[in-house]
Amino acid sequence: MIHIGSIIKEKFDELGLPVSWFAKELCCDRTNVYSIFKRESIDTSLLVKISIILNHDFFRYYSDNLGINADK
Repeated sequence: MIHIGSIIKEKFDELGLPVSWFAKELCCDRTNVYSIFKRESIDTSLLVKISIILNHDFFRYYSDNLGINADK
């Protein structure tokens, strides 16, 4: 099972960005950012926005876990 909030937080921490900056980019307050980090699942439109802001494809964690052979 994927815990997307933890994955987002890990990438966010790697970038060394302030939470206040991330909240501003997401047009929300800091408490919402901390809420995102705790989520096991997330709305796809929000995940698109986060992927763009952090310049990272968070959708690949889901596609990599599908276990589908792309060659078939």
